[in-house]
Amino acid sequence: MNQKKDNRKVGKDLGYREDYLFWTLAKQLSDTYEYRMITLSDDQQEIWLENGSEKHFPVIRLMRYDLDWGNWLNRDMDRTLMNAERIRKELYKSSLSILNIYVSQFSPVDEYNHYLNRPTENRKLEIRTLLLETSKFEENKEELSSLLQKQLVLELPANESLDEGQIEYIKHSVISSTIKRAKQDQKVFQHSKPFFTYIFIGVQILMFLLLEMNGGSKNTNTLIEFGAKYTPYILQGEWWRFFAPIVLHIGVLHLLMNTLALYYLGADVERIYGNTRFILIYLFAGFAGTVGSFLFSPNISAGASGAIFGCFGALLYFGLNHRKIFFRTMGVNIIVLIIINLAFGFSMPGIDNAGHIGGLIGGFLASGAVGLPGKKLYGNQIIFLVIAAALTYFLLQWGFDELAAKPYECMIKRLLPLPVHI
Repeated sequence: MNQKKDNRKVGKDLGYREDYLFWTLAKQLSDTYEYRMITLSDDQQEIWLENGSEKHFPVIRLMRYDLDWGNWLNRDMDRTLMNAERIRKELYKSSLSILNIYVSQFSPVDEYNHYLNRPTENRKLEIRTLLLETSKFEENKEELSSLLQKQLVLELPANESLDEGQIEYIKHSVISSTIKRAKQDQKVFQHSKPFFTYIFIGVQILMFLLLEMNGGSKNTNTLIEFGAKYTPYILQGEWWRFFAPIVLHIGVLHLLMNTLALYYLGADVERIYGNTRFILIYLFAGFAGTVGSFLFSPNISAGASGAIFGCFGALLYFGLNHRKIFFRTMGVNIIVLIIINLAFGFSMPGIDNAGHIGGLIGGFLASGAVGLPGKKLYGNQIIFLVIAAALTYFLLQWGFDELAAKPYECMIKRLLPLPVHI
């Protein structure tokens, strides 16, 4: 025991090797294996790293501390468990495996083995702890490589060959790389500032006021006059009714809900895709929503929900191409919102779900056709464009053939069906 304490004292007088190992390991996990830093303590002695595509340990916690007593280790593992649960919730994971690594000169002087890998009270978390001791470097290095199932290139130089400047350089490299990645992620969401989102908001408010001044937005005849989807007139050739319903709304609540949805969703999509791509996605999604309503709903319908569901489709296409960023930021929320909105539509009367689903599919296909900024996937874009064009042609052909053969009593008797919300 005395010999071990003496060795510790010598180690504290030197000590750069542990700092070097700590930051070199962080750098290799970040640069080579694409872990990203999600937390760095104020004293820069604790780092949490995450890589959602890793199967064994998607989260790694590194702690630089010269262990002394087992009680400290026990308390720190309690704190690690609380932080791990917070991170699990932030990452929207149902369960999470974490590798907890202490970089230390020695292991605690008293009994500590019963603290390692103790069962967690939280069944959603699995924490594996490893002591990476410089006094047993080669042995611990092999164990770490085995746990991660990765070949780590780590060397432990002598204290005499290290100085503080070398360690600061590696530390600066790791932190700079993290900042650079964060900026690259932010650029994906900042391709342009919203413009057409606000134009569409202004237009739909203006059209609502016009409807109210000319008989009311809930008046069936007024809606038809201003361009709501009305199947008999579309069959007579008024093709513009596939687009006009995008800016018409039935009642103040309908307008308010769609305006708020457009303000948040539309702005996000326009920032990601850019102004020109956004307007193409939005208009085609709105058109696709009206086509869905035309095919499967006999009611008069109006509203921007088909186009707004197209924004959901655009974000899903973005997620398909940027999975890590998508699920790290908005992914789970977007999927939950889609499910809730579709479920709400099927459970409530007066909502045109065919228009919602048509808009969702249309937005996804349009996004694939116009592509994401900076991604030159012309082959994929052509495939999406062909699919969108072919699907539109065959659905319209089928719809006109089927619906033209049906007698519409509302055309003869002027008995108009109640309007529904898209």
